[in-house]
Amino acid sequence: MLTVREAIPKVRELAAAEFATLRLRLLKIAARVVETTSRIRLAFAAACPEADLIRCLPGALLPLGP
Repeated sequence: MLTVREAIPKVRELAAAEFATLRLRLLKIAARVVETTSRIRLAFAAACPEADLIRCLPGALLPLGP
């Protein structure tokens, strides 16, 4: 959870949020998962307020290289 919080851009209010808030706003959301042979797609509801943040987090959490 520390890594996830550090990956959130500092201009977002969730950058300084407590773990319980991160859990509620980022982890406990409903999304449709579509799995193909080459990728996994997540379809969020149109009213999901944090969808753009969730889309950018995997890239921010990837290691930079060896």
